[in-house]
Amino acid sequence: MTIDLHIADTAVAPVSAVTSFTRRRGWLGRAMVHALMIFLAFVAIFPVYWMLVSSFKAENEIFSTDLWPQSPSLENYSFVLKSIPMLRMIVNSTVVSLATAALQVLTGLLAAYALVRWKFRLSNFIYGAITLSWLVPFQVTMIPNYVLASKMGLLNTLPGLIIPHVAAAFAVMMLFHAMKSFPQEVLESARLDGAKHWAILWEIVVPNLKASLASIAILAFISAWNDYFWPLLLSRSMEQSVVQIGLQMFMTQEGNLWGPLMAASTMASLPILLIYLVMQRQIVQSFMQSGLR
Repeated sequence: MTIDLHIADTAVAPVSAVTSFTRRRGWLGRAMVHALMIFLAFVAIFPVYWMLVSSFKAENEIFSTDLWPQSPSLENYSFVLKSIPMLRMIVNSTVVSLATAALQVLTGLLAAYALVRWKFRLSNFIYGAITLSWLVPFQVTMIPNYVLASKMGLLNTLPGLIIPHVAAAFAVMMLFHAMKSFPQEVLESARLDGAKHWAILWEIVVPNLKASLASIAILAFISAWNDYFWPLLLSRSMEQSVVQIGLQMFMTQEGNLWGPLMAASTMASLPILLIYLVMQRQIVQSFMQSGLR
């Protein structure tokens, strides 16, 4: 009996050693992953922190490496508000971005539903043309759009900034694939029950595609907010312009006004940061559920 217990102890010892080694290796791997994530978070957050800190620095200490200004002041913000109509530009950017996002979601939803549900001869060709148009950068069509906007009297207007971006091939493509994976039996059952296409779209399809619609809306909003070349070409006055044009006002051939530029950049970033802080959970969930990265 004593011999059997001794043999059992010697058999358990190597197993426990292997388990302990595995646990240590697992803990080390998790520690390395967390260390890497902390480093990447620092790399992503530190430029934003430096922009915010620099906006409170005086001109004579703008190039100092201090992590906090010696005498913080709002002079740069006051200079920005006196130099350009920054608040009006933020409102303009918000209106343009919201309208662009809403219209791109709407047009993408209608186009994707038509391509998926209605089978006609040139449907594949039309979808292929839409896909190819996504590969063409907007700068290629910027001049023809400008000529058309000029003939329509849309220069120096907010509708002129919105209309060329009403439809987006990216939105059509994403919603096309989302709808194609939607159970067709459900749609056919609703069709047999007498539901029209409009009712099927808004009462069945849309409630089940909230994640994809939210992801596309977020991407469209951010893209419209960061747009620079089209407002630069179309705008003639600061009152009808957007924040990206306002930032350019502090970058001159004589030199950049770094303090006011950092203050203006902070003001331009605040709406996006506030939206993310308020809707952080919804934004992350929408991207995870829709499969966008």
